Amino acid sequence: MKYVLLICDDEKVSPSMEEIAADPAHQEYTAEVDRRGASLAGARLRPVADATTVRVRDGEMLVSDGPFAETKDFIGGIHIIECADLDDALAIAALHPYAKHGCVEVRPVWE
Repeated sequence: MKYVLLICDDEKVSPSMEEIAADPAHQEYTAEVDRRGASLAGARLRPVADATTVRVRDGEMLVSDGPFAETKDFIGGIHIIECADLDDALAIAALHPYAKHGCVEVRPVWE
């Protein structure tokens, strides 16, 4: 079964790409997910300041800069995994370094 892990954290303390690459906790997470053969795709997202939100109301497209909602936590990245069941997905999510200070939302993919 496929799951999307929404990696959430406080954008104000978001590390650089270089810091993430050098972080042993991220290296261990990546190695373990690769060992399990669970990783399908993943991407880090640009800051919410770079977001554009689109809404259509009464047939009119409304475009605004920034995120949909004002919040301290933001989705900073996604990881798509495939594993046997929700328990396996939760175990992988718990390994992610951001689970210790942010959160990892786990959602099944609707197939």
